[in-house]
Amino acid sequence: MELGNFSVSLNVKDIQTSKSFYEDLGFKVFMGDISQNWLIMQNGTCTIGLFQGMFENNLMTFNPGWDENATKIDSFMDIRELQRQLKTKGITMLSEADENTTGPASFMIVDPDGNPILVDQHV
Repeated sequence: MELGNFSVSLNVKDIQTSKSFYEDLGFKVFMGDISQNWLIMQNGTCTIGLFQGMFENNLMTFNPGWDENATKIDSFMDIRELQRQLKTKGITMLSEADENTTGPASFMIVDPDGNPILVDQHV
């Protein structure tokens, strides 16, 4: 099962302060809109998302259909198929992708230790 590109999405208190901190660590803004309180930053192949007021907790995030540069890849497993496979394994969904749609969608699960995982397909 290929979940797609991985990043960590951080719930930050002050996006400007966090942006400056991660820039000091060598991260550069890759995409996002600070006026909307979200940025995606990269340092080499490491990707983090900074989100102020959007999530309650930090999240592990996977993006089916994207490579590390947010470029669409030709062959990937659609999020609805990923969701179906996980459900057959008994994994409980916190939120679900509508299986009657195509294109962008997301679902959320939680690992056994309570860590939230967002699977977010943009293509």
